[in-house]
Parts: sequence; structure tokens; C-alpha cells
Amino acid sequence: MEKRPVTVRVARWSAEHPWRAIALWVVFVAVCFIGGNMAGTVEATNRDAAIGESGRADVIVDDGNFDNPAVESVLITARTGALDPGAAQQAAADVRTAMQALPDVAEVSDPLPSHDKSAMVVRVTLKGDPDTAQDRLAPLTAATAAVQDRHPDLRVEETGGPSISKAMDDTLGKDFQRAEYLSLPVTFAILIVAFGALIAAGIPVLLALSSVAAALGLSTLASHLVPSTDTTSSVILLIGMAVGVDYSLFYLRREREERARGRKHLDAVELAAETSGHAVVVSGIAVTIAMAGLFLAGDVVFSSLALGSILVVLVAVLGSLTVLPALLSKLGRWIDRPRVPLLWRLTRPRTDERGSRVWSAILRPALRRPAATLAISVLALLALAAPALSMRLTFPGMEDLPRTTPAMQAYDRLVKAFPSNGTVHTVAVRVPAGQLDNTKAALTQLAQKAAADPLFAPLDQEPQIQVSKDGRVAVLDVATPFEGRSDQAKESLTRLRTQLVPQALGAVPGAESAVGGFVAADVDYAAHVKHKLPLVVGFVLVLTFIVMAFTFRSVVIALTSIALNMLSAAASYGLVVLIFQGTWAEGILGFKSMDAVVSWLPLFLFVVLFGLSMDYHVFVVSRIREAVRSGLTTREAVARGISGSAGVVTSAAVVMVAVFAIFATLSTIDMKQLGVGLAAAILLDATIIRAVVLPSLMTLLGNANWWAPRWMRPRPAPRHSVAELDSEKVFLKV
Repeated sequence: MEKRPVTVRVARWSAEHPWRAIALWVVFVAVCFIGGNMAGTVEATNRDAAIGESGRADVIVDDGNFDNPAVESVLITARTGALDPGAAQQAAADVRTAMQALPDVAEVSDPLPSHDKSAMVVRVTLKGDPDTAQDRLAPLTAATAAVQDRHPDLRVEETGGPSISKAMDDTLGKDFQRAEYLSLPVTFAILIVAFGALIAAGIPVLLALSSVAAALGLSTLASHLVPSTDTTSSVILLIGMAVGVDYSLFYLRREREERARGRKHLDAVELAAETSGHAVVVSGIAVTIAMAGLFLAGDVVFSSLALGSILVVLVAVLGSLTVLPALLSKLGRWIDRPRVPLLWRLTRPRTDERGSRVWSAILRPALRRPAATLAISVLALLALAAPALSMRLTFPGMEDLPRTTPAMQAYDRLVKAFPSNGTVHTVAVRVPAGQLDNTKAALTQLAQKAAADPLFAPLDQEPQIQVSKDGRVAVLDVATPFEGRSDQAKESLTRLRTQLVPQALGAVPGAESAVGGFVAADVDYAAHVKHKLPLVVGFVLVLTFIVMAFTFRSVVIALTSIALNMLSAAASYGLVVLIFQGTWAEGILGFKSMDAVVSWLPLFLFVVLFGLSMDYHVFVVSRIREAVRSGLTTREAVARGISGSAGVVTSAAVVMVAVFAIFATLSTIDMKQLGVGLAAAILLDATIIRAVVLPSLMTLLGNANWWAPRWMRPRPAPRHSVAELDSEKVFLKV
């Protein structure tokens, strides 16, 4: 007797021993989650994330072990007209008195007027850990408000790193909380529409959530090997909900179809494991390969995201092959209860092999005129992708944060009055022992020379040079009055790196210098992404080709799969550039255009899209291959495979698009671009690619779809009847 695939054997065992399988899954999730929390998370450091010269600057600064306390600025300006110096001095004195009385305040500076006398600022240095300073701001905020009440003709406001961080955390926290609250009910509502039954709709959500919980615990454990970042858990949730729901949908829909055709529960589960279960495994491998490409980026952030994504995908695959068959077996026909009357009539499983009339009509142009349909659709997608050729990469900066909070509004006024508080370049220097005096003199000369250059901000006070306790590291901040991603700011960086720093420090023996800061990190990271993107893309394409070729035993299927996914990704790139590098969509999506795409987005977007697109592609092509093996022509198989799988693929795509679209409502520009890019790509993939490009291409290729070298073709199993031999001839023919 022929040995059944492992997916079938595992599913059969789970279906025959449901309580054991369910108990093992619950224990697995609990052990992963609790064990991870007990082990704790290892966070990535500046040294882990160091990239380019800006990364070297961060490492030098870290080696100095500087005590950098949190500092708040209280800004005093006139509400209208010119600032009254006497009134400003009196308000500043009140600020000093109020702040000095607070227990969390270490030092209060003398009032510092701006060059144009339009503002006055008082610096307040806080005690304690600067990372927790934002949690201790309430007394300072209250003191500032009290001074404001006593001087109503002036504007007295507080800003600084801690207050801006607190304002952003509050804003983004509400954003993500709203996104989480919306994503689950939206997903559940879509699944109810897809299945017409509450229990059937709840199972994919349950599997996805349990997979996310287990993966979060595993990623915490894995952080001891690959340090974690702040965004890892968010990406695990995003990817986990997407693939968890997808895999359950594929499996559950097939099992229901087979039961509707009269098969017993165990047989239906077994057949679902052999078909949809196999597609889930292949899809999981494809997603894992795509995510693994991020390791080649040489960036701890991408490595952490890759590891988290791979873990949640593998856990979701494991759950769909083990606990899902057990749940289906135990629930039996209760899976279709309680039914939503109208929806159930529209979505109940079909007992025949035909697809819907709607999809038959949609596919008609691709099946009847494949060459013309293919040419038109590909040209349309290429036109959509064309704007990607003008893509510019940059980091979002302070100017891209929402201006709805008082802290950010005060920051804008502070930078206008005191340009040195805006965009800053960090010159970090490591020198041998005994060179401290020479280094300080060189940096002072550098600061004075920069202040005389229009590319840099004038000095508000004497150059502030930080020196480490051992005298081996010195740091100087050099400000520019221009926005961080402006051409002038980048020109000032080039001037520092190529002229001012080498000239100033060239006479210091053994000096090692690097220029960091926001502008430097922006320039260095964009160059890093452009350098690594071809390597990551090549890795993903080669390994995906190998997996697809050996899965479907066809070189042509592998090549067309890659081509279609590349087309989908390129079109989504074009859409992101079209929307976010212009201003026409600002009012629609509620953002201020940064005239660029976030630096990390192209690389991350490619691997996520390439992986998730394989979900649908593997599932649909598997159904087409089933139809071909049953004896249908390629044209008939394409029609049956796509229309027959339309319901489940459309449901999965709608879930993904809805969840990703929620991210487009968040406040920050990077989350908006990510949400729009993912939602657009999945929408294109599930509509134009699947309904137009794929059927027209496969119809045009005909039997050539299944070509492979002789050594790659599957060995025919022994047959014992005329009917089986005839069936084998059909299979070999394709």
C-alpha cells in the first residue's frame, strides 16, 4: 500500500484523537508563551543596529558612557507682536523658581534669549533614568501651566525629548489600540460573511490568535540569539493574523466542500489535508523563504522581523495541520452552527465542481482571448509600476510627526527661535590617551568654523563638548537650520564629512572620527537598503523558484509564479510612490507628504508581499493541477480551479486588505505607507493577477505549463486497471 504524505497521516491521527491533539496544542501555546515571558527579552542596542558611518558614530558615543540626563525646555514667546523683554524675564524667573522646587529636577539654567530677541528659553534638567523621564513629567507640566496662568499675555509652554515622547506614545498608543480593537471584529465579520456560520467564522480567528501567542513567546526566547526590536511584536501580530486566517480558511473550506459532497468527517479531513494541507505547507515554506531573505540585509531590525515572522508562520502551519483537523473532527456538522439565515444560503458549500456564474463571467475574456487579455493586463500593471522608477528613500523625521499635540507645536516654535535645537549632526571622536586637549581645541575650531557657514546654525552659546571620564571620547553636536531630509541638510553632512571634520581633526594623532545624527542615519540607511535590496531579491527568487519547481514538478509554473509576484510587487511600489511622493492624497489619507518613501519599506514590503502572495498562488495553482490530473484540458482546469477556489481566496484577501487598510489610518507616515502598500498589493494580487493575468497566461501556455526536465518529473505510481492507466496517460501528457 502506498505510504500517505505526512500531512495526511498527522491530520488523520489528530482527527481520530481530537482531545489529545487539542490538549497538546493548548500545552504547546502555553509553554511557549509563559516560557518566553519568564526568559525575558533581549533588546537590540546601538552597537547591534550600527550601519555605515552613522552607526560607527553611535558606537563611539556608547563607548564614552556619557551621563545624558533628560532635558526639557520651557519656551517663552509673545502671543502677538514683539516680545516684551521685561515681561519675559519675569516669566522666566517664575519658571526657575517653580522648577527648582520640584524634587525630580536636578538643574535649571539661566534664561537664554534668541538671536532675534523673539523668544526666551529655560532648560530644565531632570534627575533619574532618562528613559523613564516621560513618566515623571506631570509636576513639570503643572508648574509650566501655573506660570502660564500668571502671565496670560505671554505664551509659556514646555517641550523636549521626554514630553514629545510622551505625546507620541499617547497618540500612537491610541492608534494601535484602535487598530487592534478594529482588526478582530472586522476579521470576524468578514469570516461570518464568508461562511454564514458563527463557529466556522470563529475557528480561523482562534487559530490565528493562538499562533500569535505562541510565536510571541518563541520570539522572546529567540531574542537571546537575535536581539529584538520594538516593532517585532507588531509584525508578528500582523503576519500571524494574515497567515493564520488564510491557512484555516483554505483547510476549512475544503473540508466543508468534501462533506457537502457526501464524504464522512474523517475522509473529508483526510482529503483536505492531502490537498489544502499540502498547499498550506508549500505556502508556509514560501513565506519562510521570503522572510529569511531579510537576514541578508545585515540589519538587526530586519533580522528580528524575519525571525518573528518565520516563527509565527511555522506555528500557524503546525496548527493548521494538527489542532485544526482535531477541531473539525470534534465539531462535525456543528461547525456550520449557528447559521446566519441569509448568509448561509449564499455561502453554503457547493455539492458540484462548478464555480459561481459571476466568476465564470469574470474569467471569460482570459479564457476566450488569452493573448489580448494578457497583453492589456500586463501593460496596465507595468504602467501602475512605472512611478516606482522615481522612488526616493528617506527616514521620517520630526517634521513628519503629527502636529496635533502641544509638545510638537511648542517644538516648532522652539526650533524657529533657536535653530540649534533642530536638526543636529553628531561628531564623535575616539582618541588615544593624552590627546584630550588637542581634541577639544580641534572641535572648538570646528564648531566656530561651522557657525560661520550658512549651511549650519549660528551658535547660541559656547560650543558644548562632551568628554568621557577616561578622556578617550569626545562628542560635539553641530546644528543645521534646515529640515532633516532637505537637500541643504544633506549638503551640510557632506561638508562635515569631507571637509570640516578631516581638516579639524587631521592634526590630532590617532583620532578616529565619525559623523552621526538623523541626517547621517537617513543617508547611510538609504544607501544600505539600495545595496542590499538586489541581494535579498535574488535570494528570495532563487529559493522560491526551487520550491515551486519541485512542488509542482514544473519549471514553467515556477517561472510564471515568480514573474506574477514580481509584477504585483512592482505595481504596489508604484502605487505607494504615486500616493506618498505627491500631495494629491494628503486630504484623503490624512498625512503630510514627505516627497519620499520610508527607507526600510521597499525591502520589507517586497518580502512580505512575495510571501503572502504565494498563499493564494499556491492554493489556486494546486486546484488547477488537481483539475488537470482529473483529465480536464488546461483551459477547463483553469476555469474550474480559479472559479472553484474563488470564494475562499476572495475571503482571505478581503480579510488581509481590511486589516492592512486599518494600518493606513494610523498617525505616522511609515505605518500609513506600510498599510497602503500591503493592502494595495493584496488587492491587486487577488483581482487582476488571479482573475486576469494568471488565467490568460496559463490558458495561453496550455500543456507547456507543466513542462519540466525528465529528471524532475514525478515517477508514475504502479497502476492495475485500464481506467487507472488512462488516467496516468492524462497526467503524463501534462
